[in-house]
Amino acid sequence: MSFLNNKERENTLLVSQKALDRIAKEGLLPLPDTYELWFAYYSRSTPEIVRMIDGITESGQEITEYVCAELYRRFLSDLRNEEAVRTAGEQVQGAIQSVSGMVQGVQSATRDYGDTLNKANDKIGAIKSPKELQEILKVVSSSTKNMMDHSNQLEEILRQSNQIMEDMRRDLDHVRREAMTDGLTGLANRKCFDSEIDQALQESAEKNKSFTLLMLDIDYFKAFNDNFGHQVGDQVLRLVARTLKDSIKGRDFAARYGGEEFAIILPDTDLAGAIVVGNALRKAVASKDVINRSTGKILGRITLSVGVAEYTGEKSPEDLIERADSALYTAKHNGRNQVAAAPNNRPPSKP
Repeated sequence: MSFLNNKERENTLLVSQKALDRIAKEGLLPLPDTYELWFAYYSRSTPEIVRMIDGITESGQEITEYVCAELYRRFLSDLRNEEAVRTAGEQVQGAIQSVSGMVQGVQSATRDYGDTLNKANDKIGAIKSPKELQEILKVVSSSTKNMMDHSNQLEEILRQSNQIMEDMRRDLDHVRREAMTDGLTGLANRKCFDSEIDQALQESAEKNKSFTLLMLDIDYFKAFNDNFGHQVGDQVLRLVARTLKDSIKGRDFAARYGGEEFAIILPDTDLAGAIVVGNALRKAVASKDVINRSTGKILGRITLSVGVAEYTGEKSPEDLIERADSALYTAKHNGRNQVAAAPNNRPPSKP
């Protein structure tokens, strides 16, 4: 453990107080993640956070808990996961070195034990008295005990190492899930979506299969946030996420793309089938009441606009996403709460 000198201690206390003061000034809850974000801002440890917050402030935008959560997710949660992976790697290396050192000790003890037995065997043929036999057996017994001690130590080291490995496997699985999961909604996050759509493009290109991308956006979400507050806004995001997750099946994949926008990949689904799914999702969300959990009051219902694009041989995910986004814009422009499909530009098949 490292200790701070007086100057470092004073600076840490000053940064901590600035972070707490800013949280109070912005009217935010002093959540651990929010505190960590503002501590990073005032300590200038993460330049990206400084640039983003300064830009938001200069533009006159409100810094809300939702904004803080997004900044934390984008710039700090990945750093924490990377640190966890690095720590796990160091633990693995330490366990390997311990086992390696003990194995070398056992190998040395085994060679010594073999030499002792060979020498004892040679001497047994020339024994002339019980005392000589007793001396030989005493040496063999001592060598056997030494060998057993080394073996027992190796067994204990292996047991401890197995436990360390099991703990790290569980921790790394947890880190891996966190790295690919949106903390607010529990859906896959943007990083996971990018990986999934890359894989879908590759599989479709190799096997000449079709899949469809849906981009979904909550209608008038900003107005809803402004009217009822960001905690209710977060509740809306979770409601939509839960509805999407409950409504898809099989290999269908849902992710939070960013902000109030979601994305769904439908493998082995053509444009017509995806439009049906999009309308079903839209209707499922529109049927749910948003309720203020504090008062039990029904605040209203929300709707989705959906853009649909079928894979038609695009070389990059960005091309397909752009087509789906364009269709989403069309749905918004035409009145919202509807599904719009991007034109299918697949070249006609040759006779």
